Formats: sequence, C-alpha cells, structure tokens
Amino acid sequence: MTKKNKPTKIVLAHINDTHSYFEPTSLQLSLKMNNHIIEPYVSAGGFARIATRFKQIQQDAQRQKVGTLFLHAGDCFQGTLYFSLFKGKANADLLNALNIDAMTLGNHELDMGNEPVAMFAKKIQFPLLAGNWNLSNEDINKTHTLADNEIVKPYLTETRSASFITKEFGGEKVAIFGLSIDKMASIANPDIDTPFENALATAKSTIEQVHKAGINKIVLLSHLGYEADLDLAATVSGIGVIVGGHSHRLQGDFSDIGLVKDDDYGVKVGDTYVVQAGFHAMSLGHCEIEFDSQGKVIQFNGKNELLLGRRLFIDAKLSEVGQDDAHDMACEYLNNHPNISVCKKDPKLQSILTDKYQPRVRKLQQQVIAHADTKLRHVRIPDENGPSQLAPLVAQSFHYLMNQKGHRVDFAIHNSGGVRNSLNSGDVSVADIAGKLLPFAVPIGMYEIKGETIAAMLEGAINNALDNGVVGTGSGSFPYTHNLRFCYHKEAPIGHRIHHLEIHSDESGWQPVSRERIYRGTSSAYTMKGKEGYNAVLDMIGDGIVTTYSMADCFIAFLQGNPESLKYTEPLNCMECFR
Repeated sequence: MTKKNKPTKIVLAHINDTHSYFEPTSLQLSLKMNNHIIEPYVSAGGFARIATRFKQIQQDAQRQKVGTLFLHAGDCFQGTLYFSLFKGKANADLLNALNIDAMTLGNHELDMGNEPVAMFAKKIQFPLLAGNWNLSNEDINKTHTLADNEIVKPYLTETRSASFITKEFGGEKVAIFGLSIDKMASIANPDIDTPFENALATAKSTIEQVHKAGINKIVLLSHLGYEADLDLAATVSGIGVIVGGHSHRLQGDFSDIGLVKDDDYGVKVGDTYVVQAGFHAMSLGHCEIEFDSQGKVIQFNGKNELLLGRRLFIDAKLSEVGQDDAHDMACEYLNNHPNISVCKKDPKLQSILTDKYQPRVRKLQQQVIAHADTKLRHVRIPDENGPSQLAPLVAQSFHYLMNQKGHRVDFAIHNSGGVRNSLNSGDVSVADIAGKLLPFAVPIGMYEIKGETIAAMLEGAINNALDNGVVGTGSGSFPYTHNLRFCYHKEAPIGHRIHHLEIHSDESGWQPVSRERIYRGTSSAYTMKGKEGYNAVLDMIGDGIVTTYSMADCFIAFLQGNPESLKYTEPLNCMECFR
C-alpha cells in the first residue's frame, strides 16, 4: 500500500435478482389503520421506477460533489415472459438503459449453458464481473465465446485472482470485483470447459493484487448468497462493502406494511458491511460510504427502499382503486414511510419496454385458462403455515401430460425452486404460468428407477434443502410430489431418513413402495441431471427420456383439462418433520 491513498466518499446504489421483472409487480401489503387491518395491493418496482429513483440519488450526490456507483449482483436472466420470449436481448437493452456500472454473474445466467451469456455479453455496455469463472481453457471453436470478450472479467490463472475494475472518486480509485457461487455446476449448467474456482481463495488473492496495484478501497459484487457473504466478511479482511445477491434478502424493517422483517440494512461483520436489496426489481438499495485513507469504511448510512406507485388498489390486477378513508390514510402513511419511495416511471426507459417488447407479452397475458377462487401460496420448505399449495399441482401436471401423451408414468417429483411465486386469486393467464409461476425454459423428462432409488432421491433433496448432514446448495431442492407420500425423520442416520414411502395408483390405491420394483417417474430435465441433492436419480435404468414439453406446457395443459384443480387439498406428507 502506498502513502498517497486518501479518504473518499461514494454513494452506492444496488439491485439483485431482478429476473426480468421489467414491469412493476402487484404486491399485497397489510396495514393497520384506525384499529382495522386493510390489505391493499400496490404497484411495486419495475425498471422504469428504478431508473427514476437512481437518477434522484445521483443528482443528490452530485449536489454534494460525491460520485455514484450503481451495481447489479446477478441473476438478471429467467423469471418472466420477457426472458422466455427474448432470451436475454431485453435484459441487455434495459440494463444498458439503467446505466449500471457493473454486474456480476448469477447462477440463473447459466441455466442454459454458456451460449446465452456469451450473446448477452456482446450486447451489454458494462463489465460483467465473473472473477472466479475460469475461461482459460474455453473451446475456441464455439459459435459464441466469452474469453475473447473484454467486457467479461474472468478468473486470472497466473495470479489465481479475479479480474477487477476500478472507478475513480475525487482522484481516489475504488476497486470492484465479482464472485459467483463456486458450486455452479451443482445448481446451473456451465459448459464443462469453463469451471468455477474456489470463491474464498479467489477473494484472498484478489485483495492481494488490488493492494499491489496501490488501491486499498474495495467493493465485492457477490452472487454467493447472504450467509456466504457474511462468512466471507468474517474470514477475509480488506473488503469495505459486499454487495450481494442470490438469497433474495430485503434487508430492513418492513414489518409495519406486512412484510417479513429482515436484518437491518448494512450488516457489519468485522470491518465489512454486507448489503442486499431484495428481488424482482421491487426495491433499490443505496448507501453513502466514507473510506478513510487506509481503506476502512468509517461512515456508512443507507437503506433499502420499496419503489411504489402512488395509488392503492383493492384487487391483485390493480384495476380498482381504493377510495375510502382508510385507503386515503394508508396512502399518506406510505408516502411518509422512511423505507418507501413513491416515484414515477422514467419515460425513456418505459418507452423502450413499451415499444420494443411489451406487445408480444401482452398477447399472452390476455389468454385466460383458469380461475383461482383464493390465493394459492408457494413456499420452498414447509413452514408453520404448511407446505407449498402450488408445487404439488405442478408435479401433478407433469404426471398428467406424460400420461396424456401415452407414456405410462407412476409418479412425479419437482424441486420447489422451480416454482417461482404464489398465485393470486382471480383469472389465471398463460402469461401468469409461463412468465411468472414457471418461467424457466426447462423441459421435463421420464426415467425408470427402483423403489429404493425413489427414497434416496427424496432424502438427498431434503437433506440438501435443510443442510442436514450435508453441504447443501439451497432450499430450492426441496421435493414436492404427486402419487407419492412419505415421512422424513431428520434425526435418523443419512440413508435411512425416509419412512412409510407409499405410491398411489388408480387400480390399487396407496401401497408401500417396493425397494426392488421398477417404477417410472417424471421430473424436470434439471432434476434428472442429479443437481442439488438429486444425485440418486443418476442410478436410473438406462438414460431416461427428455421431452420437448416445458414445465409451463405441462401446467397449462393440466389447468385446461382440470379447471377445478386450483381448489387446494390437504398435504399428503407429515410436515412436522421438515421444520
């Protein structure tokens, strides 16, 4: 480190896990007004509101003669029809319009291998930070390559460190580098020639290289997950701020509007502040950071803000405005809430969305296929309010369509992370299914396995989701099933945790699963690869079959053939054993 380092102040804005939610989300709040609870819906977020709010923050900073840094912590792909239809082109256009300074690579960028990322990287105007992604042995014969694109900042094999970028504030340089989940092959589909290196080791080496360059102010743009960010902050010194993603954590207290209270904004671990800004482009995190001459953050002040429209609605479709006294009071309350910004949409960004991409999306939004009388809830792991009400229906839809197409399938298993949201009451359109509920363009397949393998699949997936005796990769692996019921004993030895495993057929009703008998199952092609605890499925007989039908295709066909299916039934499994 050199003696010429000076104190500096920056304003940092950040988003993460936007998942192609370019338009606002219909968000239900719960507010206490005059001793009554009202539950209005609001228009939350969207890229045009993010653009407006960032410009306001930037202008405030300029008045104070402070520079700004605007970062995206990964997972911009997937999520809505805007990705299903345009495969990353809309993402590139709209992120360019937001004028972000950099983005790190998320796992969902790699759901379909390297090629969509390579095509995306050719369109963006900001660095893609992928500091532990080793591209040194990339196959040069690919149609679209990454290693030769200067906008991609990968792992440097010579120094075993991340490429980093710098931005100057008042003559003082701040270094920014990115890290992604190093178990990427377990939860996504990176090409085999481009592995991910250990994130912790890369972080340590990168800090050394930054210091060698005479820079002591460091920001890490992370898609490792919230707990991993906290662990890294506790283990590695020298990072001022970790801007995180992957875990969808909305730091801050929003309990007075009906949302779950999370950690305070900007958790300090050692000398490092860890921030994360929710998901689906509903919020913007921002903070003012002051570094001393040694690179230590000595002042930190900021918050997450929900970005809301000015009106309150009494329906999820945002068509009927609440006009009574309680709604008027609620409007005033939200307008004055410290963690809410009521703001208009930026016209320039909105016009890109409206003119180039919205028309094709609207067509599918108008195609209604079912009706939900009540809200159907989705949670990854069963909680005190019960399991997901939707994931078992999605599993059932796999079984339904495969049998409709003449395949004899006995059961279905689906990982909870493949279902992305709850379903509000009201009409359900093709867009609600393909663009929101099941947005991932993943086909389903079939396989033949022994009964003992079914038990191993279920246990492996639950162990992984609960981190029970294994190094798990996340709650999204939790299995929901059709035609299977079982108990999970979390205290039993690994390999012996599934009990009372039964399978249903129209002919025999519920019967115990025979360990040696061969059954035919259906799951997503993602699960069939043995990802996230499902490795037992690799013991299938033969190679299995992957169809051309997506998860959304199955559920759409199922709802069209079974409109009564959205009337929820009680869960089949013992929920206590998952808590």
